[in-house]
Amino acid sequence: MDLEYGKCWDAAKKDSWKTILLLAYQSLGVVYGDLGISPLYVYKSTFAEDIQHSETNEEIFGALSFVFWTLTLVPLFKYVFIVLRADDNGEGGTFALYSLICRHAKVSLLPNGQAADEALSTYKLEQPPEKKNSSRVKTYLEKHKFLHTALLILVLLGTCMVIGDGLLTPAISVFSAVSGLEFFMSKEHHQYAVIPITCFIIVCLFALQHYGTHRVGFLFAPVVLIWLLCISALGLYNIIHWNPHVYQALSPYYMFKFLKKTGKRGWMSLGGILLCITGSEAMFADLGHFSYAAIQIAFTFLVYPALTMAYMGQAAYLSQHHETSYQISFYVSVPESVRWPVLIVAILASVVGSQAIISGTFSIINQSQSLGCFPRVKVVHTSDKIHGQIYIPEINWVLMILCIAVTIGFRDTKHIGNASGLAVMTVMLVTTCLTSLVIILCWHKPPVLALCFLFFFGSIELLYFSASLTKFREGAWLPILLALCLTTIMFVWHYATIKKYEFDLHNKVSLEWLLALGPSLGIARVPGIGLVFTDLTSGIPANFSRFVTNLPAFHRILVFVCVKSVPVPYVPHAERYLVGRVGPPAHRSYRCIVRYGYRDVHQDVDSFESELVDRLADFIRYDWYKTDGTNSCTDDAASRSNESTSDGRLAVIGTVSLCGAPAYEIEETLQPASVSGGFTSVDSVTDVIEMEPVRTVQRRVRFALDDESETDTRSEINVQLLEELQDLFAAQQSGTAFILGHSHVRAKQGSSILKRLAINFGYNFLRRNCRGPDVALKVPPVSLLEVGMVYVV
Repeated sequence: MDLEYGKCWDAAKKDSWKTILLLAYQSLGVVYGDLGISPLYVYKSTFAEDIQHSETNEEIFGALSFVFWTLTLVPLFKYVFIVLRADDNGEGGTFALYSLICRHAKVSLLPNGQAADEALSTYKLEQPPEKKNSSRVKTYLEKHKFLHTALLILVLLGTCMVIGDGLLTPAISVFSAVSGLEFFMSKEHHQYAVIPITCFIIVCLFALQHYGTHRVGFLFAPVVLIWLLCISALGLYNIIHWNPHVYQALSPYYMFKFLKKTGKRGWMSLGGILLCITGSEAMFADLGHFSYAAIQIAFTFLVYPALTMAYMGQAAYLSQHHETSYQISFYVSVPESVRWPVLIVAILASVVGSQAIISGTFSIINQSQSLGCFPRVKVVHTSDKIHGQIYIPEINWVLMILCIAVTIGFRDTKHIGNASGLAVMTVMLVTTCLTSLVIILCWHKPPVLALCFLFFFGSIELLYFSASLTKFREGAWLPILLALCLTTIMFVWHYATIKKYEFDLHNKVSLEWLLALGPSLGIARVPGIGLVFTDLTSGIPANFSRFVTNLPAFHRILVFVCVKSVPVPYVPHAERYLVGRVGPPAHRSYRCIVRYGYRDVHQDVDSFESELVDRLADFIRYDWYKTDGTNSCTDDAASRSNESTSDGRLAVIGTVSLCGAPAYEIEETLQPASVSGGFTSVDSVTDVIEMEPVRTVQRRVRFALDDESETDTRSEINVQLLEELQDLFAAQQSGTAFILGHSHVRAKQGSSILKRLAINFGYNFLRRNCRGPDVALKVPPVSLLEVGMVYVV
């Protein structure tokens, strides 16, 4: 397989070395802030209670050996050399892996997928043929529906633990940095100063989130670079000055000596050692902002050596200082003459590391919301130039309150470290499991290779995970409780969303019903545009039939709008709108499907209404020009109108300028699920024929028409084109109404108690207390029409 296939960065080999090095430098502030500050608390958490540092140095050398090999095997070998290659169009993270798996195997629970989605330029599949064993695994996954749900729950669990890490990282990093004040004040003053100062910094950090990171982002990389150089220099100084032979502890032999001497207590202390790899997941999650080569170079040649040097330096100092007046911490190994500058740099680095994980939390919640797995929240763009920098007010303040509560409640690095360690290892285990599936399904490698990857790295992570679980009463309960609550919320929301879609699907009305509406039934067409929002990609939604039943009128221009997510990171703007007719041209009814990727921010245009009207106008021109070009293949223009009565012909409409009548040749054959054809004179336009209801055979017919007849036909088509465009723009001037369903969901009679609790209480409580669909879609309040709907699921 070509590992660079489909990469949005267009492969590192096409980038100059100058560009790669610049990206590597910029990645320091975004990717490595959390990982870089881990020396502040690793040894302090390791030696907090379970084991003691003795004069034989076996404990400190064993801990150093564990730290070194953990850093080498997990961030370097697993992430840098393997996991980073499992990108989705250059994007990384839990949802990128899930998206890749869903595109290569039919395991997605998203209900409104279309064959047309596979024509997206970002919907790329690897070309090598599947091997026999790979296809068996794929068939087994697709056959058993419970595995689809289990896979989604696994992804949601990893997502919840990332959110938990976003809560715990600011607390432990800022608290550890500020704790260096103990060297500059008495114990009594220190006890009452560290917590308030830590809380003050955390409040300032969250209060500044709405400004966006782009305003101060230029400071991030220099701060982390200075911090890495600082800990490298301190480590080198301590090695030379205190114990030049500390490098011997890098031998794996010292790990066995460590466990042999400390036994169960040593195994329990691994919960502190695993903190050395907190933030490793950021290398993969933030892959889309940089390139694979940039992240690889930054970690391999700067971050990894700096961290190794820092841990070795601390171990060298502690090997010669078995009894100190302070607990084992980072600052005891810092010479007194430079403690103040180091303290200031450490606090700045901890803020940068916290900022990165908070931004990542906003991003992953936005992705969850896009996939229908999280209640609707307000997403704000903080930068007009940099895509993906977002701010979520509700989540920001909830995180701040919980972060302060954790800091005040735990009051020490040990308990916060136990909680953070469990969250980190859970995310890594989820990534390991998903990457194993990617190796089989997407890379088409033998299952044995995936099992080796799963067993090797999974066993390492399970060892640390088991050590973290032993600290359940000492802080590790927090991420478990948080993940349980968040997973329940996300799964209930997703379950109810799917059930609502199934209800809409079973209760949609036919096209014939819509076409029959008219003056004979007392139905009037009023001026303006009516945008009927629905989750359906075909058919007439039940909320519109209820609207017409209660108010016997609808607008002259009727558009059924479906805003949906597809399993790709981004949908190019030119491919976002999928437009088609509902009924014949004279009915003036259309369907518009607006597609977003899981990393796209919805409603990314200033005026959705104006954008939609422009796309409709483009579609009308395209549709009539296509008729003009293929008219020589039909009897007359009337047959074109009859042909358009089906609700299945859709076209991808981008920002194009249509001028002139292109010449087409219709070659109609038995069509597969979707057909994508390009036209020479129309950019960004693809005719997509959805064949969901029936498979039809269309004819290839040729008629010879004289020039006069052809001129008359073209004139008639131009008149109809102008009339339809005039109706559209006149309706726009008359005003637009946004017709949305105001839903209440109720479980069916006879449903289980669990389902009734989830639907009647859980989902409806979340729906009442989250943003409404009108806010999420930025609907003007004066133009909103809500239709009450009761969903019995």
